[in-house]
Amino acid sequence: MAGWQEALERQARTRAKAGLTRTLRPRPADDRVVDLAGNDYLGLAVHPEVIAASVRALREYGLGATGSRLVRGSTRAHAALEADLADWLGAEQALVYSSGYLANLGAVRALAGPETLLVSDRYNHASLIDGCKSSGAEVVVAPHADPAALAAILDAHPGRPAVFVTESVFSVDGDLAPLAELHAVTSAREALLLVDDAHAVGVLGAEGAGGVAAAGLAGRPDVVVTATLSKSLGGAGGVVAGPAALIRHLIDTGRTFIYDTAPPPAVVAGVHAALRVARAADDLRALLAARGELTARRLGAAGFEVSRPAAGVLSVPAPGPEAAVAWAADCADRGIAVGCFRPPSTPDGSSRLRLTLNAGVTAADFARALDVIVECAP
Repeated sequence: MAGWQEALERQARTRAKAGLTRTLRPRPADDRVVDLAGNDYLGLAVHPEVIAASVRALREYGLGATGSRLVRGSTRAHAALEADLADWLGAEQALVYSSGYLANLGAVRALAGPETLLVSDRYNHASLIDGCKSSGAEVVVAPHADPAALAAILDAHPGRPAVFVTESVFSVDGDLAPLAELHAVTSAREALLLVDDAHAVGVLGAEGAGGVAAAGLAGRPDVVVTATLSKSLGGAGGVVAGPAALIRHLIDTGRTFIYDTAPPPAVVAGVHAALRVARAADDLRALLAARGELTARRLGAAGFEVSRPAAGVLSVPAPGPEAAVAWAADCADRGIAVGCFRPPSTPDGSSRLRLTLNAGVTAADFARALDVIVECAP
């Protein structure tokens, strides 16, 4: 009976030799680290209006939703958030999930029938990849952010229903997909476009409505948007936004929606408050953009190959996985939290630090963080 544990130990030793061991690092509530690793781009996780809304809902509803959305888990807080998310994203309707991962799995599966061709960008997030793999449909992996390659793939399968799956701002390198050009390709061939807008919502577009809105594609009947509620909105959960027929289909048939406990009302209310703040936060978006330019200049002057981020994500190459881990650890020892991305999290097999900009960090702390990153470089 111990054989299976021995097999796991052998795999762990193999990962350790390759520098791919991962470690949980619990942080205290009063953590003083300068955070350039989390996804709270606008600093709304600790905004007073967000906290107050969450506390009110906690007192009104209690700790949890007490059931799935179709049993007892749907509250007026959920319905209000969904209505405002749909309005913000320019969609007919929106449906809230307990995580962005489940929202992506549910959306991909809903759009994929037995004859569907799923085309997935090579750099897509694991949740989109897993959605494609679990859908049962044929999947073709497309070159990264390449409309011409997408056109060639679709043209090689004429007459088949097809869906192209992509992120808007990619979660590892932070580059922005050419959404308007990609939509021109899918639209001309009657294919659907599914966009994970997780890293763009709150940051790009008018009122922070995201990359899809910034590309002029909001509300298009052949475009479906997914996003997390855990990044610019500072909370937890996910959303699928699109035509009413799709939302109806997800409610009736979507396993990741039907069989999952609803997100807690206190979290939903906090996210809703964050949404209202985010829509009016042009000052925070401007600050985030300025910090992106500053980071690219500072690291570029230090000899790193970086470019101005499209939103709040910036990738800094590391010589290898061990060097990336050591670099991030040295920064942490000096009070700066940075992301450390290694295979299999990186689609191209290379390692890097991922910096996620945060408008809630003070100017002095932000400048110090950039200095520490440069000084700790391998």
